[in-house]
Amino acid sequence: MLTRRLFLKSSALIGCSAAASPWLSSAAFASAPGDNRLVIIILRGAMDGLDVFQPYGDRDLAGLRRTLSLGPDRNATDLDGFFALHPALSPLLPLWNAGQLSFAPAVSTPYRDKRSHFDGQDMLEAGTGTDLETEAQQDGWLNRLLQQMPGQDSETAYSVAAAQMRILQGAAPAKSWTPRAIMDLSPQAQLLLTQIYHEDPLFRDASQQAMEIVAGLSPGITSTRNGEEHLELARFAADRLNGATRIASFSLPGWDTHVRQTNGLTRALTRLSDTILTLKADLGRNWERTTIMAMTEFGRTVRENGSGGTDHGTGGAMLVAGGAVRGGRALGDWPGLSEGDLYAGRDLMPLRDIRAYAAWAMHAKFGIPKAVLEGAVFPGLDMGPDPRLLA
Repeated sequence: MLTRRLFLKSSALIGCSAAASPWLSSAAFASAPGDNRLVIIILRGAMDGLDVFQPYGDRDLAGLRRTLSLGPDRNATDLDGFFALHPALSPLLPLWNAGQLSFAPAVSTPYRDKRSHFDGQDMLEAGTGTDLETEAQQDGWLNRLLQQMPGQDSETAYSVAAAQMRILQGAAPAKSWTPRAIMDLSPQAQLLLTQIYHEDPLFRDASQQAMEIVAGLSPGITSTRNGEEHLELARFAADRLNGATRIASFSLPGWDTHVRQTNGLTRALTRLSDTILTLKADLGRNWERTTIMAMTEFGRTVRENGSGGTDHGTGGAMLVAGGAVRGGRALGDWPGLSEGDLYAGRDLMPLRDIRAYAAWAMHAKFGIPKAVLEGAVFPGLDMGPDPRLLA
């Protein structure tokens, strides 16, 4: 049984016509020179950073959220006397204590006011500064990063997803992989299809490469159970990162918590925690050279709504983990939650462009010059002061 289909996007070995092969579907990864690893996780649906990293030390929080985000009194774990960690992320506390987990509590892309998931995610992955730039810029910021890195090839970067990820689209070669796209094909059926496409080099070569990649995966990569797709993503990413791949990106859904946020956020955070710990376990000694950045399109309102949830907001939070991280601390400043401190009177005020943290990580991990990061990779970005994100 063949249990994976691969869409090898932007690969010089096959070309765009491979997308028509009946064997192939989407996902993404990339490789780069050196030993540093980077994993970008897109948290689709707008994660509520105020509930994940709870600013219980802010005296205005309790009045805004009567059932959410109440700090250590509600089983959250104190981190530094001001912020507390949501109980669903408690398995990550050893990383915090080891200096391998950090977060930025008041960040956003330049996206403002419209609060559309589609547009917000598009801008996050495009890495642009305005809606017009996002429409004009068809590639993603990770792909533009690859274009500035000498010596990278189609194994350097992978995007892992059920749908194509814009963050790795572009001229630089990258690969894609889709989990759980099952084709029940016996060896005889595989042989038959090979014979059928024998005279068509595009279909023949694409199908053959897909089978070879699946066959080359580590044991256990090609099997999963329902509800464990996030673990499969992590295992596959670690498998490639332990080889030639240096950059991986995938997304985790389930962060849109308008109703009964306590239940929905707990499920999503449990998946995120399990994903990070699976990456750590499977990466082995390569964990020490790995940086994971978990980003979301925007934050949520500071006030909870009448359905036990929160609505689309502006300022959010970014999680950073890995053996290469200078962790055990909150990154940046805190804007406050008093009425005059809020954005538009309803949202957490973002104090820093989330792209700046990504850019400083690229500068530290891969030596990309600031001028290139502020121009070619993230158009119009002012990186600001170095947050010393990485050790």
